[in-house]
Amino acid sequence: MPLSVHALAHRLLTVEAVAELVGLPAEPKIPDEAVAEAVRRRGWSWEHDLVGDALVTGHGHVLCSEGYIPFGAPGDRQFLVFGEVYPVDPDDDDMLNGPWLFGLMDDWQGQPGWTGTRPATVEDCEDVLAGAARAVTLCLGSAPERTVVSDAAVVTGPAMTHRVWRTPTHALILGPCADNGPYGYLTHLQLSCTPLACGPDLPPATDEDALEKWITAHVDW
Repeated sequence: MPLSVHALAHRLLTVEAVAELVGLPAEPKIPDEAVAEAVRRRGWSWEHDLVGDALVTGHGHVLCSEGYIPFGAPGDRQFLVFGEVYPVDPDDDDMLNGPWLFGLMDDWQGQPGWTGTRPATVEDCEDVLAGAARAVTLCLGSAPERTVVSDAAVVTGPAMTHRVWRTPTHALILGPCADNGPYGYLTHLQLSCTPLACGPDLPPATDEDALEKWITAHVDW
């Protein structure tokens, strides 16, 4: 029987959204006084509840940047959240965390263009990740270099698929990652864009332990 998760919320990741994320590091740096206008012009908005000090893009996903401002910051890690998961927590059999975590999931699901499933399965989450992977593959014109099923970079919940692509300067890592906001009980489904300098060369596909460490080094702030 498929393992379950309490709730899944997500919004389709498109080729256009991937291209926008991949292009952000190469954009001209914007002076602090011009950031608000740049955000407004793009049709973006500030987000401080779902993810602290983040932005909602014009595609409806939540973007967080290590340096807060994502434009023209090639040395910063960034991630784009297109899904949110409330996993089953084996240490919370009585669902003591349920009332407030379901409230947070309501907030995610209530975002324009987002949809939700309750209860859901790991397979539902994997379907969302597979759809996102197709968008990344179409955008970059290549299949992922590495694919591994792992619970690397998550706090609680089941293992899911991570996929890795590289551009000449950045690693693109698609998969689950801990939501470090509300105590890590929730899990993002996200696409990270991280400078390759965050870690050594990509380990061989046969070395899953090294690959998990490489993924965590790039996506974990």
